[in-house]
Amino acid sequence: MAVPGYTLSIFIVLLHISSVANYPDGKVTESCHGMIPEHGHTPQSHPVHHISVNQKTFTPGQQLKVSLSGPQFKGFLLEAHDAEDLSGPPIGSFTLIDSQRSQLLTCKDIQGSAVSHTSSSKKNDIEVYWNAPSSAPDHIQFLVTVVEKYRIYWVKIPSPVISQPNALPFTTPKTTIPPLSTLPPVSHLTKSFSASECGNKKFCIRSPLNCDPEKEPACIFLSFTRDDQSVMVEMSGPSNGYLSFAFSHDRWMGDDDAYMCIYEEQTVHIQPSHLTGRSYPEMNSRDALEDTAWRLADGVMQCSFRRNISLPGFKNRFDLNTSYYIFLADGAAHDGRIYKHSQQPLITFEKYNVTDYPEDVGGSRSLPLLKVHGALMFVAWMTAVSIGVLIARFFKPVWPKAFLFGEAAWFQIHRLLMATTSALTCIAFFLPFIYRGGWSWHAGYHPYFGCLVMTLAVLQPLLAAFRPPLHGPRRQIFNWTHWSMGTAARIIAVAAMFLGMDLPGLNLPDPWKTFAMTGFVAWHVGTEIVLEIHAYRLTRKVEILDDASIQILQSFTAAEAEGHAFKKAVLAIYVCGNVTFLIIFLSAINKL
Repeated sequence: MAVPGYTLSIFIVLLHISSVANYPDGKVTESCHGMIPEHGHTPQSHPVHHISVNQKTFTPGQQLKVSLSGPQFKGFLLEAHDAEDLSGPPIGSFTLIDSQRSQLLTCKDIQGSAVSHTSSSKKNDIEVYWNAPSSAPDHIQFLVTVVEKYRIYWVKIPSPVISQPNALPFTTPKTTIPPLSTLPPVSHLTKSFSASECGNKKFCIRSPLNCDPEKEPACIFLSFTRDDQSVMVEMSGPSNGYLSFAFSHDRWMGDDDAYMCIYEEQTVHIQPSHLTGRSYPEMNSRDALEDTAWRLADGVMQCSFRRNISLPGFKNRFDLNTSYYIFLADGAAHDGRIYKHSQQPLITFEKYNVTDYPEDVGGSRSLPLLKVHGALMFVAWMTAVSIGVLIARFFKPVWPKAFLFGEAAWFQIHRLLMATTSALTCIAFFLPFIYRGGWSWHAGYHPYFGCLVMTLAVLQPLLAAFRPPLHGPRRQIFNWTHWSMGTAARIIAVAAMFLGMDLPGLNLPDPWKTFAMTGFVAWHVGTEIVLEIHAYRLTRKVEILDDASIQILQSFTAAEAEGHAFKKAVLAIYVCGNVTFLIIFLSAINKL
């Protein structure tokens, strides 16, 4: 029962963001105060949308039409504020004109004090009514945040100021909208990264180990080159969405310092972020990064940047004079937003200090406990139990006079293989629990199937220990019960292995894993069918022998000897094929 490790699963599960664009239904009450989508990207600095009011003055209790128009957009958030204190609470309430495209929100406990979209469908204009309250200030200004797509949005686009008829002229507000930050300059890399200085001048993480991104497009590459006060980072790998890496205090997600290279519209955006829990990454300011550059060629993404070793003025940026586990992940991205990573992140085997002595290290996409779990289950349910079942079912008459430790040889071999299966299953069963520290609720049906397999693997030897005598009245019941439970265990185990191979903790490569497991099942079932047909033909051959007793005996002995030789040959071929399949899977697990 492989329970997956979700180190860096922040990159794979996008659950909840307090943002306009990530709420296609417009339920953005949490964004009311700042009106800022928490997308982590810098808002656009030159608005292209316009907000207008149908008159320049108003009186308390009056209703005014407010219009938003411009290029197509998906989401918006509209509020009215005191023009002299734009950071204060929203003023008044709104009335909808088209409830199919807009909806009312309750901000600061004021019902209907804001308006947002109802869906992410594209729109060019929105119209609503604003109801001036009896206690309205002298000057009102409408602010709107408009989202065109995830990365492209404008914050607090202002309307013209409207005033009460007898109010004094409008003066400079107490709180102004802060200027938008500028992005650091980005340049294009002119050539691919090289691994020639790994372990000499660069601290490198590579997969496969010793690969070179300059020569091998499939090479996953991350390097750190230190100078006096800063570190130059280079990251490369095959991706059409995003590449990312993170520093972590442990092998679990949470409180991690991450960096992402995100592809969008023929451009790569280099973005620092912070990983907290299982929510979407918290995108941070890019001001901490310098000398940012990127390159796209033949499906390979490369990006680089420089950051100071210590960044005390920037929240969530780790001091690089300390050792950390390092994760590398990649996945899909759309409109600048990242989605579930395409495979289990690569994780270094231990903590490293990237500013210390340059090293050249590798990592694994599966943790040792989970790899051992998968290997033991394959040995138990692919090889041990399969051979044991064939011997018990078809080879009793092959060694009728062979004994081992006082029992029939076939029975002792069968019992040894079944005991091995039960022992390996018990050991493997507890490894994921040790790794996870409990039950995993994110592994689908695999752990449930694993529990059933474990239960049957324990019950089978207990049932066998109390089997009735050979000719006892309950022996037939025992035989059917023992066969039924064993068959059920084998079927469920195969289903569990199919599911387990797709889990992030032991995600074997596609598509060969499905073909290999299907091939193994066909190999085993085919062998059983061949032996069943052979047993049937042998029985028929004996039945049609001549009535002469001496000829019956001679013919039966010859037929039996011929049948035993055939069975032994089939068993030898089957074992060779079975072990070959096992080696294929164990080799794949070892390479993770």
